[in-house]
Amino acid sequence: MLLPLQRATHRTLHVLAAALADLDLTPSEINTLANLSDGRARSVRELAADTGTRATTLTGVLDRLERRGHLTRQLDPADRRSFRLCLTDSGQAVAARVRDAVTGLEHDALAGLSADQLAGYHAVVSALQEVR
Repeated sequence: MLLPLQRATHRTLHVLAAALADLDLTPSEINTLANLSDGRARSVRELAADTGTRATTLTGVLDRLERRGHLTRQLDPADRRSFRLCLTDSGQAVAARVRDAVTGLEHDALAGLSADQLAGYHAVVSALQEVR
């Protein structure tokens, strides 16, 4: 059952990358921007949990987004040892495009499913997110 999920994940990433090709984003950058598209600043640890990525892996993604002017790291006033990740104006615009592409793909993929099928989908996704 997990192999089809793996295939669906890669297909999803391919469709999103094609829809956003003019932005020249990697799948990891798309994932990061999709998670930041709500405009809420996060610590690296929070974003790592949200994206399902290790903080050490996420650092390279954040470096690239920062170099492109989409992201800033600001000292956390509550904990001066850590940073808050914030989108810049250009980052907000790019993240909005990513969010719209994700929303469109989700709508297209799930439109034909019944309420019971959607509930089953959500149950499986929730169960997989809880696996440690």
